[in-house]
Amino acid sequence: MGPNRPGLGLSETWVMIQITPQMRILVAVEPQDFRKGIDGLCRVCREALKSDPFSGTLFVFRNKRATSIKALCYDGQGFWHCQKRLSQGRFRWWPEGEDRGTSRSLLAHELQILIWNGCSSSQKIAPMWKKLNDSTGH
Repeated sequence: MGPNRPGLGLSETWVMIQITPQMRILVAVEPQDFRKGIDGLCRVCREALKSDPFSGTLFVFRNKRATSIKALCYDGQGFWHCQKRLSQGRFRWWPEGEDRGTSRSLLAHELQILIWNGCSSSQKIAPMWKKLNDSTGH
């Protein structure tokens, strides 16, 4: 059942992962074996990314062919494990590691661009913070 499909009752609700600007998003720079499930990706978080998979961080992975991405996040009750596979083509942009590391932090809007198969370096995006002029003269 979907939101615009026949048979959706008033009591049915949709649960989604909400990506907020305050959320910590960590991308694994190296491709991963997508045969791994939740436990295998948790191991990658701990061993390769040196991060706690239970921290609430949203972890993002891609496969070797760059045709699919997976997201893993713990919400306090359990893990969310999501996948997007492109029906054609490859993801055009993937972040590089910071200081030759195995992971890179992303901002929420960068993840949205990545999910929609865009390139964050070529997007025209307003700066995250803009200094306001002091109107009181101080």
